[in-house]
Amino acid sequence: MYARPDEVRHLHTLGPHGTNLEAASHEWLSRRGIDGTVELHSSIESALEAVPDDGRHALTACAVYPTLHTLVFSNLHRLHMIDSFVMPTHRMVLASSGTPVPATVASHPAPEGLVPEHAEIREVLSNSQAARDCAEGLVEGCVTTIVAAENNGLRVLRDFGPVPMVFTVHQVLTVRPGAREPLTAGSGGAAGTSGATGLAGVTGVAR
Repeated sequence: MYARPDEVRHLHTLGPHGTNLEAASHEWLSRRGIDGTVELHSSIESALEAVPDDGRHALTACAVYPTLHTLVFSNLHRLHMIDSFVMPTHRMVLASSGTPVPATVASHPAPEGLVPEHAEIREVLSNSQAARDCAEGLVEGCVTTIVAAENNGLRVLRDFGPVPMVFTVHQVLTVRPGAREPLTAGSGGAAGTSGATGLAGVTGVAR
């Protein structure tokens, strides 16, 4: 498909700050020695809508992202998987703002299996958003990362530890069928988009 992974300098993924995908994005840049940027979005789907298809931008996703298969097969013309790697997540925790047995628990769909059986699940778009909703009193508890729990001043009720996870990197690059060279944004009638906008941007090499 003429994907060019060596040209990627900017990763887009799920925010807010404190998600496993944010950490994985920095890790990928670090492993490749790239002084690149990581931009956070409210969802992987909204990130794809915002990313220019010039080959310098890519999405970071993970193998357990609930709609990854739909995202990939609905965008074969511009979304190209160029890498995958195994990395442990942040420690996953059940946390609350003080309630020892939360009746309502916010969780991203992927780790919902960690929610106690007695609790009502309130689905959110990310682990970090789950922690924010809990801190704001919208729910009594949350399944989140230890980073997001600490950032929001939550009490850890149960620590599940880090989870070995497969993360995937998808270059955003429009390719004309039969062409020898990829189309860049705005050329040849390709459906390019303007500059990416997300919840927050983080610039620099990973830890």
